[in-house]
Amino acid sequence: MKYKINYRILIPIIILSIVSVLVIYSALTYTSTTLGNLALKQAIWYGVGWILVIILARLKNEYLYQHTWFLYIFGNVLLLLLLLFGTPINNSKCWFVIPGIGSIQPSEFMKIFIMLSLATMIHNFRCDYNNPNMKDEFLFLLKSFIVVLIPSVLTFLQPDTGAVLIYLIIYLSMIFVSGIRFRWFIGSGFILSAIVCGFLYLYFFKENIFIKIFGSSIYYRLERVFNWSKGSGLQLENAMSAIGSAGMFGHGYNHTPIYFPESSTDFIFAVFASNFGLVGVFLLLFVIFYLDIQIILLSRKKIEDKDKYIIAGILGMLIFQQVQNIGMTVGLLPITGITLPFISYGGSSLLSYMLLVGILLNISIKKNRVYKYR
Repeated sequence: MKYKINYRILIPIIILSIVSVLVIYSALTYTSTTLGNLALKQAIWYGVGWILVIILARLKNEYLYQHTWFLYIFGNVLLLLLLLFGTPINNSKCWFVIPGIGSIQPSEFMKIFIMLSLATMIHNFRCDYNNPNMKDEFLFLLKSFIVVLIPSVLTFLQPDTGAVLIYLIIYLSMIFVSGIRFRWFIGSGFILSAIVCGFLYLYFFKENIFIKIFGSSIYYRLERVFNWSKGSGLQLENAMSAIGSAGMFGHGYNHTPIYFPESSTDFIFAVFASNFGLVGVFLLLFVIFYLDIQIILLSRKKIEDKDKYIIAGILGMLIFQQVQNIGMTVGLLPITGITLPFISYGGSSLLSYMLLVGILLNISIKKNRVYKYR
């Protein structure tokens, strides 16, 4: 079997990995020393990630598909154990703390398990029904939604609203390319709009009733989200000041003029922009855009249907996170705690992205591969 590495995907990832370590090092100026050298840790996580990429790139994706439901159940068990025995960090039970290693966030890997599960379900549905009727499609949508709903509820209870949003984006992206009738999207849009309108009506005009029904925790989470429209808050104000004062070429590497929280994670883009200015931002956006385009081009090749569905989920997740993270950093979108893929610090998130890179390379590098799975 001959292998041909897809450098059009590999090179942007290498560039982003270098950018990530450099910018996280720059962010150490305002990072608590108790967290250690996050840049070194990120480099180590990248090292582990590249090992996973090599392994997955040489494995057939069939191996993952054959163990889809085991992985899905395993992921949900981890989320449940996290609620029962997880160590609270910042009032959230999102991580298992492993002494000597760090913290592991199961919701990051659940994204992959959801993609594998949905790809398998969509593929089987298309094979079983050449011309499905409305009832068949409804039952399929119901089953697939339940598959996403279970980890969404467990993750929301941690609470981790950002991860839940990503689950739903993955679901919508994969269902959109599944070939079901478009009327389902129109009908779902109307129903969802009605639910959201009722939800927001209670939030804005019936505060006491809202808190009685949904609890104060959800109320304050929403309050944080809606505060973005006022442009208020230390984090957003200082991040925008750092970006706005950077000019064309920035303040220089490792020179971030003002403090803002989460500088190595949620607001890593602000650190990059303050260091390298408008020119650096354009170059970074070009690399990100180039990577997205190469993934889209891969999906247009003659590949197995399951792989097409996986690529749709990966694209939906990446583009949503890229737009949301950069948008919230510059005050155009609500602050949701969603990180910038391949750049923000985070062991679990980085490993999950590298696993997806391995899956993408696995799809693209092997010539004359014969798929025998259903």
